[in-house]
Formats: sequence, C-alpha cells, structure tokens
Amino acid sequence: MLNVVVMVSGGGTNLQAILDAVEDGRIRNTKICAVISNNAGAYALERAKNHGIPGIVISPKQFASREAFNEAFLEEVEKLQPDLIVLAGFLVVIPPAMIRRYPNRIINIHPSLIPSFCGTGYYGLKVHEAELERGVKVAGATVHFVDEGTDTGPIILQKAVEVKKGDTPEILQRRVMEEAEWKILPRAIQLIADGKVRVTGKIAEVIEED
Repeated sequence: MLNVVVMVSGGGTNLQAILDAVEDGRIRNTKICAVISNNAGAYALERAKNHGIPGIVISPKQFASREAFNEAFLEEVEKLQPDLIVLAGFLVVIPPAMIRRYPNRIINIHPSLIPSFCGTGYYGLKVHEAELERGVKVAGATVHFVDEGTDTGPIILQKAVEVKKGDTPEILQRRVMEEAEWKILPRAIQLIADGKVRVTGKIAEVIEED
C-alpha cells in the first residue's frame, strides 16, 4: 500500500482528480493519508474532509523565519511516513532537506510541456498567458519528480493539448486541466504504486506500461 501525502494551496481540482481515481479504481493499492496546505482557506481542505482525509495547515507565515518553517514542515511530513509526496498546486518552495530526505519520492504537476514555459515565475495562469503571447500551437502538462531545481526533475509523463483560436489564458487553463492534468497525475501515481517508474540520473523510464 502506497502511503501518499498531497500538498495543495488552492481549490484542489487535481486533488479531486486523485480522489476520484482512487474511488473508481484507476488508482489502486494507494492510501491518501493526509492533505497539507499552506492556506487555511483552501477549498482543497474541504475536499479532503469530505473524503475523511486529515487536513493539515502549515504556512511560512506562522513562523519567525523560513528556516523555522522548513524544520517544522519536514517534521510534520515525517510524522505521516509518506511513500510518495504529491504536489498538486502547492505554492511553497519545498525545503532542500525534504528533497534530500525523499529522493524521487516527490512528484509535481506542471501546466506546460517541460522544458517549455517552466522555472521561476511560471505557474498557474502565468504559464498560459506566456504560451498565448508566444503563439504556441500545442500546450499541455507534465508530471515530474522534484529535485532541488525549479521544474528540473526527471519527467514521468506528459500530455499535449491543442491551443485553439480564441483561447484566453482561462479557457486554455481549463482545457489543459481537463485533458491533461487530471489524467496524467492519477496515472503517474498508479505507475509509481505499481513500481513501474525507474529513474536513472535525469531520466525517468516507465516500464511494463499497461
């Protein structure tokens, strides 16, 4: 049984996609043991509550220094003994000590086809604004392992999404979520639960894929 902690800052649509996949059997042999948010008002916490999953709030604003937060954050996570940490729209920088503690056990969903439109400053609608400004024809999403860089860890899955005439950042964001993010994030969790992801250096290989 894969013990999973999901971290999210906002509404939790990717969290809901994970919960739905657990309930309908697309994610098996997996337990969502907790949802952590830096935002006490995040609707993701309500989603967790509705599914009987503990919600934990821990924010840098609660601490006198970032170092104190990082230490308390890592302690809180270690209590949960996760096999996998899933960043599903979590807008807090993961402390380097946590990345070292859980190598290739933290994954993130990013709303572009990495290495395009990623790195510092590229998150949420900003990604899609930049894509439309550059006139891209294909957008998409990426699930990747988290390392100490920004969106630089090994790529597990990607899915392309067509950019259509008349798209606004909001319309494109919704299409990328529906057609890519909500599909590949649950799939990546199941592949990891099944032991079908092997990492060699900067390359993540999906093996014996169904």
